[in-house]
Amino acid sequence: MINAVGNPQTLLLLGGTSEIGLAICAEYLKKGPARVILATLPNDPLRDGAVAQMNAAGAASVEVIDFDALDSGSHPKVVDAAWDTGDVDVAIVAFGLLGDAEELWQNQRKAVQIAEINYTAAVSVGVLIGEKMKAQGYGRIIAMSSAAGERVRRSNFVYGSTKAGLDGFYLGLGEALRPFGPRVLVIRPGQVRTSTTLAHWKATGAKEAPFTVDKEEVAALAVAASERGKELIWAPGIFRYVMMVLRHIPRPIFRRLPI
Repeated sequence: MINAVGNPQTLLLLGGTSEIGLAICAEYLKKGPARVILATLPNDPLRDGAVAQMNAAGAASVEVIDFDALDSGSHPKVVDAAWDTGDVDVAIVAFGLLGDAEELWQNQRKAVQIAEINYTAAVSVGVLIGEKMKAQGYGRIIAMSSAAGERVRRSNFVYGSTKAGLDGFYLGLGEALRPFGPRVLVIRPGQVRTSTTLAHWKATGAKEAPFTVDKEEVAALAVAASERGKELIWAPGIFRYVMMVLRHIPRPIFRRLPI
């Protein structure tokens, strides 16, 4: 239950080792202790580190539950387990794959896998979380989308298309849940500095894009926006205006842009 000063008492992170997701949890914990539930792969080597990070950030307790995004048949049990000892105040959907953009559109197996994880699994858990929060009459869902999904580019169109689908689903879920009390926030970050992106830049020789932000900045924006009941934010905020322009560029010109 969200306490008298508006702070959540239970946080659920689906994608329990996500650096951005953990940063959002840590941002909430600055306001006061809370129970943190990390849902992640049972063999994820980052599990212990995620638990230690949450304990260091001031969690009242940290629980870990097994979660395999590709096993949609197990998702009802995962969500039931998260609610087993009480309501969940904030659920953060932050799992996903980036993949190699050029390989993805030429490798059927990997393209299907990223679609199943980034979109199908996100819909699966979204329906289940929405059902729980509708029943309890309150709660916040924070869904990690991407600016890549707002206008899908040739350079990463498989990944971008999965984020476009996730984005549309969670915006719609927010409309569906609004009459019942829960609120949904969709976050569209641009490029974020994480160990994954840093490793990708090192491996490919790619350079940091303009308006790249730290995960802590995304977390601060997410928590503040969710508390204000916002439905959609960009990170950084200026990306909203960048995408506003890009969205209206004619396709023959858009395809020539170096993005």
